[in-house]
Amino acid sequence: MEIKHQVLKILEENRGNTVNGARLANELFVTRSTIWKTMKALQKDGYNISAVTNRGYTLQSDNDIVSKESITMFLSGNASEFELMVYNSVSSTNTLAKEMAAKGAKEGTVIVAREQTEGRGRMGRVFYSPASTGIYFSIILRPKLDLENSLLITTAAAVAVAKAIESITGEEASIKWVNDIFIHDKKVCGILTEASLNFENGSLEYAVVGIGINIETKDFPNEIQDIAGSIFTGKPDHIPVTSKLVAQVLNHLADCMNSVTDKKYLDEYRKRSYLIGKDILVLKGSQSLPAKAISIDDKARLVVEYENKIKEALNSGEVSVRPVSLIQKRKDM
Repeated sequence: MEIKHQVLKILEENRGNTVNGARLANELFVTRSTIWKTMKALQKDGYNISAVTNRGYTLQSDNDIVSKESITMFLSGNASEFELMVYNSVSSTNTLAKEMAAKGAKEGTVIVAREQTEGRGRMGRVFYSPASTGIYFSIILRPKLDLENSLLITTAAAVAVAKAIESITGEEASIKWVNDIFIHDKKVCGILTEASLNFENGSLEYAVVGIGINIETKDFPNEIQDIAGSIFTGKPDHIPVTSKLVAQVLNHLADCMNSVTDKKYLDEYRKRSYLIGKDILVLKGSQSLPAKAISIDDKARLVVEYENKIKEALNSGEVSVRPVSLIQKRKDM
């Protein structure tokens, strides 16, 4: 680990408290001058570090720059085994994670970015991913699942994200089947799961779960202004919100993945459903079929009842589902 990361790790562990420069130098076996230069480099990167002569250096509590060190501080349990890689900007965390997974990257590798220049959503849509106002990350998983049950990965991730957002904001987070998180009727997070299939046995070689969360994003593109929102209008400045949010998602996801086959988390998913009991439109090609969302079954499929009383269990590969009110609003624009 290079000296910059070693210093940052110690500062994060002592966030808000003064760390003596001489102690740092002795602990890391470097000179006081090296510590001073390292602090200057971190300040240049944007870290709010104060220095007091004869006392030391303090990483201020309001610093919210995401790093491997800042996220690791909040990981617990099985999530502590995740291998984090943090970037300022990437084309797409999912694209990068898929390339790494195909080359054998281990389960639990997490790609985190402060910005995506080519963020992707479901159905080939663009995922708006500006710098500084959101966070975007992808996790490589190697679950023992067949293709038929692969939808369980996305639902587990949705539960993890909803619980994490609630723990940070105190706001109730609901899940719009299958992969969107809503607060106050606004989409604040999207999840994209992509997988590679072993054609010989029908099982998954790997799955990449991409998560994009709008933390305090504003000025959304016109096409999503009516449905997109953020978890904050302004971030609290007393805690590293972004780092803690990523860590909480990973903590909850690690718990959910431990029970993905026994489906214990599905009750939580059902309780948080944004669609159950609502009138919706089921989109199949050029058709828009009115229906009512009835339930979520044990394979995480959305069970709907059409106007002719016929029921169907839908999966993400077949349809896109949106509430009628949102679709009608778009038609009237």
